[in-house]
Amino acid sequence: MIRRRVVVSGNVQGVFFRDTCRRMANGLGVAGWVRNLPDGTVEAVFEGEPEAVQRMVEWAHEGPPMASVDAVSVHEEEPEGLRGFETL
Repeated sequence: MIRRRVVVSGNVQGVFFRDTCRRMANGLGVAGWVRNLPDGTVEAVFEGEPEAVQRMVEWAHEGPPMASVDAVSVHEEEPEGLRGFETL
């Protein structure tokens, strides 16, 4: 199991980023959460099998069709044993 925290900037709020992220994570069996931040970015935590987490990180660089991602910062963290994926 691995854990990655990402912060995504660009036009990423109000474009179904969080909902699409949650659906993709659930489909891949990735645990964690996603939330909008006051500065207009989106922050997410992905925990799970390395391949599935990597796919989520790669997806964050694109986002849903209406999003325009400018940058993604990725931080390695210690897994916490999260279960399920939620939108905060």
